[in-house]
Amino acid sequence: MSKKNKEFVEKITAMEDDFAQWYTDVVKQAELVEYGQVRGTMIIKPYGYAIWENIKNELDRMIKETGHSNVAFPLFIPESLLQKEADHVEGFAPEVAWVTHGGNEELVERIAVRPTSEVLFCDYYSKNIHSYRDLPKLYNQWANVVRWEKTTRPFLRSSEFHWQEGHTAHATDEDAKQETDRMLNVYADLVEHYLAIPVLRGRKTDKEKFAGAKYTLTIEALMHDGKALQSGTSHHFGTGFAEAFNITYLDENGKSQFVHQTSWGVSTRIMGALIMVHGDNRGLVVPPRIAPIQAMIVPIAQHKEGVLDKAYELRDQLKSLVRVDIDASDKMPGWKFNEYEMKGIPVRIEMGPKDIENKQVVLVRRDTGEKEFVALDDLQERLPALLEEVQQNLYDKALTHRNEMTREAKNMDEFKQAVEKGGFIKAMWCGDLACEEKIKEETTATSRCIPFEQEKIANSCVCCGKEAKEMVYWARAY
Repeated sequence: MSKKNKEFVEKITAMEDDFAQWYTDVVKQAELVEYGQVRGTMIIKPYGYAIWENIKNELDRMIKETGHSNVAFPLFIPESLLQKEADHVEGFAPEVAWVTHGGNEELVERIAVRPTSEVLFCDYYSKNIHSYRDLPKLYNQWANVVRWEKTTRPFLRSSEFHWQEGHTAHATDEDAKQETDRMLNVYADLVEHYLAIPVLRGRKTDKEKFAGAKYTLTIEALMHDGKALQSGTSHHFGTGFAEAFNITYLDENGKSQFVHQTSWGVSTRIMGALIMVHGDNRGLVVPPRIAPIQAMIVPIAQHKEGVLDKAYELRDQLKSLVRVDIDASDKMPGWKFNEYEMKGIPVRIEMGPKDIENKQVVLVRRDTGEKEFVALDDLQERLPALLEEVQQNLYDKALTHRNEMTREAKNMDEFKQAVEKGGFIKAMWCGDLACEEKIKEETTATSRCIPFEQEKIANSCVCCGKEAKEMVYWARAY
């Protein structure tokens, strides 16, 4: 490795030495974000936003295919409106940012900067739902929200972040249940098939569910360092919000009924998952299906006659098949190689005078570093296939890591040993909140989800030894 290339890589702390610093270095060196002027805010730079935009576009398509319409609700919420649902406001109170002045005048009523939009949608539904013919209401909005976090990190936990939040109203509990299930599966499909991250699907415990929800469903992913990350949630509200906001409709028999509601959301937090699941000590690794640039052409000895012309010709041939670009700058090839490895571009295409003479190119995979010589006549078939191989390999690698980092514990001694090794822990639970809190207090691990596919690995609770009700996945988490 040349001195320049070595210095380039040394800008990233090895993840084995300091995972948190590695994460920060990758975010910075891959040019994803810069810190904003207000603590906990971030400026998402063009490359970072291009990745988020591809994720957003895929999810937006999936949301619309399930019958939902996009809307836009206000950024501001009057305090009196936020106070209407007691459990909800209690859950968000510590994180709410308040507006107290408009210009030079003190406001008569404080205004919350949107931490989430349940109350706004409820207020709207109370005025716009009258009959069973008005149902269901299937709404989604793409927005930014503010939660005044004490400890912040780009993407993972920021004071302001971008997300989508779905808010729906239904005639029956069963309709709302089906909606809650359907949207969790949409999220799992997005994360597994586009971000190449395997997820666990399950229900949150009552302690960990969304404030004001009847129950919460979640997808949980495992990061490279063995910590879990909640990557998407879908909430069944029942009639709790409807009763607080008097959202009723007349059924087919003319009888007044409360609507049944759901809410669901995915945020820029999954950008953090993308970094921490696939990244390595050379930087970011982006799955091809959401990569802004899937293949980067790097001309070799581009000053020689015909090299650049052939490289541009190749780009034009490929651009209808894949998202391809070319770096024709005067930087050295080694610098370019490191730059695009840092940014995680799935495939690099090298083309120099000898390649042109031999009517071939060199394909270099970002995930494995393997090189492959491909005839120009075969490239239009081989490149898309290679991108799919990279996509699948990233998923398989992440799944193998998760499986290797998933352990069983039948008592607290085994649990504590497993926690120190990192990863998911499968352990039986009696359902008692006291045990859940004791486990967190003694190990800092939290319940991640009660999986839909249950296993009986013991008869007794891992904490208290009493009869167990269900198996739970536990982990230390972000």
